[in-house]
Amino acid sequence: LSGLDPAQPYFQGTPIEVRLDKSDAEFVDVIHTDTAPTIPNLGFGMRPAIGHLDFYPNGGVEMPGCEKNAVSQIVDLDGIWEGTRDFVACNHLRSYKYYSDSIIYPDGFLGYPCASYDLFQAGNCFPCPSEGCPNMGHYADRFKDKIKSDLVKLYLNTAEARDFPLWRYKVTVTLSGNRNVRGYVNVALYGSDGNTRQYQITKGTLKPDNSYTAYIDAEVNVGDITKVKFLWNNNLINPTFPKLGAATILVEVGENR
Repeated sequence: LSGLDPAQPYFQGTPIEVRLDKSDAEFVDVIHTDTAPTIPNLGFGMRPAIGHLDFYPNGGVEMPGCEKNAVSQIVDLDGIWEGTRDFVACNHLRSYKYYSDSIIYPDGFLGYPCASYDLFQAGNCFPCPSEGCPNMGHYADRFKDKIKSDLVKLYLNTAEARDFPLWRYKVTVTLSGNRNVRGYVNVALYGSDGNTRQYQITKGTLKPDNSYTAYIDAEVNVGDITKVKFLWNNNLINPTFPKLGAATILVEVGENR
């Protein structure tokens, strides 16, 4: 059984006979996309973990792309009917959109086991454990024989619009140069299956020999990494022409460590 943001009003906190529960089937996976309190936030979805695997994309409360203003939401690419529904219950309806995208991305929507979304965002639950990470959605049941605990909360990030899956990488850049400069460092990944856009690793004072780490959620699974593009900029015309390089760039793939 796959629960697509199971309803909160009249169901949250009720006995298991009333609501969806992992005792309802051999394997129950749940996608939580709208877990804010019903009053006053109009959250339609249930917050507690109730399945064998409970996925909380983007933390489970506010989905990217759902904070658009009313006009842009209703006059949507998918038509006025779809746009109006999304304006009223955008977070709630993301659950089935993620599920439908998951069918065509068997390697997408990796859920990282973690105690909270904040810890996931900070990189504390990266990379996947040795048994791997389950895929949210259609292929979640491939993981059913690897579950080790009663309560598994899984976190991941998604894109704002289709296509929704993102792939997580840890990028650590060690700088080289003669002196400190101010600016930002961007990195793009190139691989056997595609390339990413540029992602900002750090900004502010850039110190040679220092290492800077960022977790990026890329719009493409690049496969085997073949090249990394490094770019820095100080946004200023500097007559001394400061130079800065990358001594090393270390990329770790969340899925296979």
